Amino acid sequence: MSSTGTYVRPATLAARAPSHALVAAAILGLFVLAAVVSAARKDITQGFDEVAHVSYVAQIQHDGDTVPELETMRLLDPHTFEFTGTANYLNHPPMFYALLALIGPKIEGHPPALFAHRLIDIAIAALGLAALLGLGLAAGLSREEFYAYAVPLGCVPVLVPLAGAVNGDNLAFCGGAIALLGVWQLLASGRESWLALALIGVVAAGWAKLTGLLLSAGLVSAVIAYMLWRKRLPVIWIVAAALVFAFAAAPYFEYILRYGSPTPETPAQIALIADGARAAGWADLPRQSFPRYLAYFVGAFVADWMPTLGARSDLNYAALVIPVEALGCALLGLALSVRRLWRRQESALDVVAIAGTVAIGATFAIHVTYSYGRYAASGWLMDAYPRYYLPLVAIVPLACLSLVAAVEAPRWRNALLALLIAGPVLFRICGAPLG
Repeated sequence: MSSTGTYVRPATLAARAPSHALVAAAILGLFVLAAVVSAARKDITQGFDEVAHVSYVAQIQHDGDTVPELETMRLLDPHTFEFTGTANYLNHPPMFYALLALIGPKIEGHPPALFAHRLIDIAIAALGLAALLGLGLAAGLSREEFYAYAVPLGCVPVLVPLAGAVNGDNLAFCGGAIALLGVWQLLASGRESWLALALIGVVAAGWAKLTGLLLSAGLVSAVIAYMLWRKRLPVIWIVAAALVFAFAAAPYFEYILRYGSPTPETPAQIALIADGARAAGWADLPRQSFPRYLAYFVGAFVADWMPTLGARSDLNYAALVIPVEALGCALLGLALSVRRLWRRQESALDVVAIAGTVAIGATFAIHVTYSYGRYAASGWLMDAYPRYYLPLVAIVPLACLSLVAAVEAPRWRNALLALLIAGPVLFRICGAPLG
């Protein structure tokens, strides 16, 4: 039985594999090409806090210290790439930046070095996308199901420009994708060695940023809990997982000891939030209640699925119904997966969809609560970034496939698959302002 709950003859699966692999290679190739073009054209000052991320790398290269003091870090001038007197506001762990500092060329005073560091980021993001496409290849999907899984991943609006920029979210995405592939193969094959790959993904995502740790560790923890419930995992692996989780979380324990928080609020970050809120006119506005803020947060989260610096047209706003529709299909699929789990009829697809949703839900609750605290203190309204959830972005198309598996009528099944395939493409065309 395939992961979607439909029976597929082994000969049919073997025939599908080459065509699926070609489609996956095409998607990955187009992704890399688009990211390279974006890397060659992108203004470092436009989006994703790239100046701050590049400055972090340059700081490590300049000081020779892989664990710099957050309060002493400075920003580069975006034109000369010389250090300024302005403090850097980033508070992420240093591992990602130390990696780029080690393998990339010197940045300070060398603006052309930026492109090389962007290429490293593209390689990291491409590895993550390859892991997700590899999951699709291993899942025994029909051609249409594979398209419904792979095309939405290739059409994630923020993924290409983010990959073409220096940003820790690329490592978080890669780590989460590796963790997802690992737990899928663990469930599908029963081979416990795949858990080791999942744990490697947790470390990579966790060392990138805190949301990466919460998402990837939450996913793996939920899968481990399921396997313990079903008595399919030796206790020794629980001990190993706990040790790896502690290793992945070590940078945040150190931050707690040094700064009193896993996400230190340095003077530079406090000033950035306060000054930004005042400049936007938010600081003096009456504060909303938490339910009202939650509604605003969700709306901003949906709108920022297609990030833009320009004004949206009515068509752009109307196109937002497409990701909302995909989320609706995913929630219906999730409900069906929970029902199969309750009836002990679950497949790997159901378990991964449920585990991923649990991790996303827990992380989102922490995210919005933390953001509301910053909003209440300063009026800041720019924390609803969907890119933080890229480590588990594949959960949405997987949950949609759970819904597809429950539709038996060929006409409705084909219509649903067409919607899931065409929707992301249409959104890429209609969701962003022209120019």
